[in-house]
Amino acid sequence: MLARPVISSVSMNNIRLFIAFRVLFNARWYYPVMAVLFLDLGLSLAQYAMLNVAWAITIVALEVPSGALADQIGRKKMVVLAAGLMVAEMLLFAFAPAGSAWLFPVLILNRILSGAAEASASGADEALAFDSLVDLGRADEWPSVLASLMRWQAAGFFIAMLVGAAVFDAALVQSALGFVGWNVTVSAEETLRFPLYLTLANACVVLFIAFNLSEPRAGRIVKRVTIRSTIGQSLRAAQWIGAGKTVLFVILLGLCVDCAIRLFLTVNSNYYRLIGLPPASFGLIASVSAGIGFFTPRLSKALVARQSLTANFAVATTLAIGGLVIAAGFFPTWGVVVVFPIGIAMSMLGFFVSHYLNREITDSSMRTTVLSFKGLAFNLAYGGIGALFAGFTAFRSTGENQDAVFIEAMRWLPAFLVVILIPVVVLGAKLRQSSER
Repeated sequence: MLARPVISSVSMNNIRLFIAFRVLFNARWYYPVMAVLFLDLGLSLAQYAMLNVAWAITIVALEVPSGALADQIGRKKMVVLAAGLMVAEMLLFAFAPAGSAWLFPVLILNRILSGAAEASASGADEALAFDSLVDLGRADEWPSVLASLMRWQAAGFFIAMLVGAAVFDAALVQSALGFVGWNVTVSAEETLRFPLYLTLANACVVLFIAFNLSEPRAGRIVKRVTIRSTIGQSLRAAQWIGAGKTVLFVILLGLCVDCAIRLFLTVNSNYYRLIGLPPASFGLIASVSAGIGFFTPRLSKALVARQSLTANFAVATTLAIGGLVIAAGFFPTWGVVVVFPIGIAMSMLGFFVSHYLNREITDSSMRTTVLSFKGLAFNLAYGGIGALFAGFTAFRSTGENQDAVFIEAMRWLPAFLVVILIPVVVLGAKLRQSSER
């Protein structure tokens, strides 16, 4: 009689810590100036694109093995590993030698560690949180947890994007120091690292949070872990995904939309610069985008309760395509409105994919592995589109202005999304017909 309140307390604490972990792990202060920051450190546009490919390749290599490992040794251990890797990657990034021949190799290692951290956390933190609800007999409350998570993420991103861009701007920092009476001179070379120092502080807090998580009963594994057992776990999950029509469709449709949006988000600071917006505004724009994410979870929660899976994904997909079409126009100044359709689409997509996948996974012993397969598929798609972008920019940059090449690449993006969606929609229609027989 005394044990259940303790379990309930631990499980609910896991939910709060999961939300804090996700917010701080993902709300990185350098995101609003990411592309510009890498270029200002001394990279070319093609090198920057290759960094993202290296990041994605690392995740592809580690995503499923890390998920299978988490389902065998416990999810908390993988979350702690992810936090430790985040600290290591940010130490490299924050102190990378600008303008040096070592810059690109150091940042490649940074991206590899970042990808390893992402792979280790991917699925493990979510499985730990979901199984904590299972312990409480409240698994049907997962949409409410997702809504709460996304609101907190929106708030975290709002602050991180606004402050991150502000501390990157040397003139703004200098004005702020003068306003408070500090007679200190700062240069652009110094302030470009300020968002990195803040993210390094985030990483240290994330590590503390990870150590304070507790393994839920559903995630406590007593298996002896071997390479054979890890491969077997991965194959079992792969077979289950292949046999599950809904799961397969959700993953395929989600990865198509996700890769196109993520490519745009990776280079959006360069887009804002080309439509004539000052760097100081990037943080405000990113904060507005994050603020959108504060309101969409309630809408997404209502949609999953009232509409079909197909209808909900149609809404998110239409918004994504519409946003990319606006971006392809490179309309001076007012092209910034792209943050609304793309921001709403990305938020909805994350909510729908997590909700529908966790609803379908009835076996907790392979939850992390299945979610890792989702992460693998999404990052394979992102790595693929990143490689295409890198190849296109490298090929077209010969004798041409890099800005012109970037604009040309972005104008192909909405058409590319429509083309890769066609076979997935056809497959979805066939799966639905076969399930109705």
